[in-house]
Amino acid sequence: MVGQFRVVVVGGGFAGLATALALAHKRSGVSVVLVEPQERFLFTPLLYELLSGELQTWQVAPRLDRLLAGRGVAWLQDRVTSVDRQTHCLTTGNGRELSFDRLVLACGGVLQSFGVAGVTDHAVGFRTLADLRRLQHLVHRLQTRPQPLQRLAVVGAGPSGVELACKLADLLAGKALIELVEQGDAILVGSREFNRQQALAALQQRDVRLRCQSRVQRVGADHLTLLVQGQTETLPCTGVIWTAGLAVAPPPLLPSVLVGPQGRIICQANLRLAGEEAIFAAGDVAAVPDKRQQPLPATAQVAMQQAPVLARNILASLHGEPLQDFQWNDLGEMLSLGRGQAAITAKGLTMAGPTAAKLREATYLARMPGAGHRLAAAVGWFGEHFVA
Repeated sequence: MVGQFRVVVVGGGFAGLATALALAHKRSGVSVVLVEPQERFLFTPLLYELLSGELQTWQVAPRLDRLLAGRGVAWLQDRVTSVDRQTHCLTTGNGRELSFDRLVLACGGVLQSFGVAGVTDHAVGFRTLADLRRLQHLVHRLQTRPQPLQRLAVVGAGPSGVELACKLADLLAGKALIELVEQGDAILVGSREFNRQQALAALQQRDVRLRCQSRVQRVGADHLTLLVQGQTETLPCTGVIWTAGLAVAPPPLLPSVLVGPQGRIICQANLRLAGEEAIFAAGDVAAVPDKRQQPLPATAQVAMQQAPVLARNILASLHGEPLQDFQWNDLGEMLSLGRGQAAITAKGLTMAGPTAAKLREATYLARMPGAGHRLAAAVGWFGEHFVA
């Protein structure tokens, strides 16, 4: 692929893949290289439906080679290990050196253990296909080998923890007790009140045991050690799923750059690193200020909205044109609350139940990358739900 300029995008998640595709679509004469070690793009908001079997792997996690075929993006299946800001060259895990005129860091997030002992050894995350397979194996074991007092503990009562607890309760009804552990005094802090109330009702209907003001001190092979109101408690459990936090692990940049909480790279509103001409960041890895100068949330919605602005700004920077500040348009919140159940709060809309679940799935499938995949996923979903 020949181009006057080379743009390298690090990370094939929401922000990275969408930015690469947007750059290639503009046919502006730039060469676009996507560096991503995984072979599939993963639409993480639908990972819960993949766990429950409501959607299939090909719908939620399409292969990158198929998404990128004929799209004008070169894919390097590798991991970036370092970036030299002065020479505009990066190094990969396989020892390859790749020069760039513009660089996009969109590496996404990883599990945040907060230094709690045993998380890495004994807990399961819920952000990757590998996490999903581990959890599916655990669920299958609990379903097929029932024993008295089986428990699964979900740590963290944010959106991921609440959605996962509801799905697990449906999958393991009568087989295991689901414990939702939260160090704060409430679930879904920052969510819409309607969604929060619907979530509380869904948890109660499924007999999910909510343990607020419970700080995890240690994760063992068959238990959690909790600190509850100054007292240490041991909670026996068959497995622990950790959704308590997000951290980012961008490749080392030399010289180093400013980072904020959770290691997010400090960016300007135009998505370019402060004092940098050639390096941009987006998605979970980027701490981009909102109108109140607070970092935007690390969500798929933010990442997807950043991509077209980022693509325009990269091209503008290459041609000496002014850059546009990113402005997030909060479209609302959709929560999966068990099999065939959801809650939605959007502009002018609040709804819950089976219809909300169908609308949520359809909306997300419509946002899948690649027109061909969107159509195939939508046709498959429509056939499963509406064709007898």
